[in-house]
Amino acid sequence: MFAMVLHHAGGTLVGEERPDPAPGPGQVLIQVTACGVCRTDLHVVDGELPQTRLPIVPGHEIVGRVAALGAGVSHLRRGERVGVGWLGHACGTCPYCAAQEENLCDAPDFTGCTRDGGFATHALADAAFAYPLGEDGADAALAPLLCAGLIGWRTLKMAGDGRRIGLYGFGAAAHIIAQVARWQGREVYAFTRPGDTQAQAFARSLGATYAGPSDAPAPEPLDAALIFAPAGELVPQALRAVKKGGRVVCGGIHMSDIPSFPYRWLWEERKILSVANLTRADAHEFLALAPRAGVTTHVTPYPLTQANAALDDLRSGRLSGAAVLVPDV
Repeated sequence: MFAMVLHHAGGTLVGEERPDPAPGPGQVLIQVTACGVCRTDLHVVDGELPQTRLPIVPGHEIVGRVAALGAGVSHLRRGERVGVGWLGHACGTCPYCAAQEENLCDAPDFTGCTRDGGFATHALADAAFAYPLGEDGADAALAPLLCAGLIGWRTLKMAGDGRRIGLYGFGAAAHIIAQVARWQGREVYAFTRPGDTQAQAFARSLGATYAGPSDAPAPEPLDAALIFAPAGELVPQALRAVKKGGRVVCGGIHMSDIPSFPYRWLWEERKILSVANLTRADAHEFLALAPRAGVTTHVTPYPLTQANAALDDLRSGRLSGAAVLVPDV
């Protein structure tokens, strides 16, 4: 097994040879064929998530083949293509799990954060959190669906049924959810970093009604605004863009501090919501919906050994769509 390992927060990933892990009861060993690079991986590497257990192998948008089955696993088979996302384990017994809110589990494990993830040739996963993917579609194209797509889908659902949807930060999640929203018959308004005309053109190519800088006012009152960029200053900006009763949904796991703002921007029953993780029900729902919606992911592949370069490109905004690591074979 070869893995890219983070040994200290704020550092870089280092390649290491490790023995292939053996799956325990209820686990599967996955031979990784592609792993998306998510902004949350940046937060892990930059030391911004205090729950991270070091050393850690990041990566939670895993696509691969079942290489070995642990005891008690009967619903998967060797060679089957599966995907693994951010939520890698839930206790199943806490009040949240009992209420079918496992995304809020009191004792969760997160792939690539509290347990080793997919920046490797092989990864262990709980079989109950490994999703069969079938044989349609390329591995690299499917990888961003496992987090950018899943978290984006939960974020869109929390936005309600409004027609005009604003997307703040047009990266991996937004480029997927823009396609879903358009398929649903909604209007998409994309807001990017000021001066990022490439991202704005990308948004328009995916059917956005409007694409412009995030510091500009929305051309029309929005029913909801989804924030995928980790920039707290966008929250007041989005509040000013939504109409009475509108929702601002923060879709990231980490965000910079939200600055103070006048109460009148929140007044008239506007709402600020956050998304935490996802449930297996979200995953099954979205993975079935994506092909019906005709979602096409735009990916840039990198060799596994170039994980640091992929993270740097994501950090600097040089990517359109999503970066995906592919094992060097």
